[in-house]
Amino acid sequence: MDAKKLFIDTLVGQVRALDQFGTWVNKSDEELLQEKYIRTKEDLKNIPIIADIDEMQIKDIRLIFQAVALAFEKITGVMCSVVMEMSHEGFGRVVVFAGKIVLCEKFFKDAHRYSFRTYEDLEKEGEKFLINAQETYDKYKNI
Repeated sequence: MDAKKLFIDTLVGQVRALDQFGTWVNKSDEELLQEKYIRTKEDLKNIPIIADIDEMQIKDIRLIFQAVALAFEKITGVMCSVVMEMSHEGFGRVVVFAGKIVLCEKFFKDAHRYSFRTYEDLEKEGEKFLINAQETYDKYKNI
């Protein structure tokens, strides 16, 4: 399966699983992801440079990496874990690992502004994370 499509499908599944009251049922998958993850330059101008991050934003960021982990599990059958540490100011780190192998990681210094300019950027980033995770695992799994 195409890594980009697998990532997006997995991310949509993760987001929709949190919709316990059916609030997002009438939104298309693309509309849903755009609402959560896409910010234009104008949107970012309205977000202060220094601010606290709320719990919902932290969960939205975590969902991206959970989608990478779950998509990787679907491809390889290898169980993954996501560890995320985030301060209230938006400084932190997320790591996806399988066994002793770190599949992907990302540092944040202003997580309250973490977003993508376009839907295509979100797709590309997810695809990149997933492909790099596969390559890293294949390189180090026998060590």
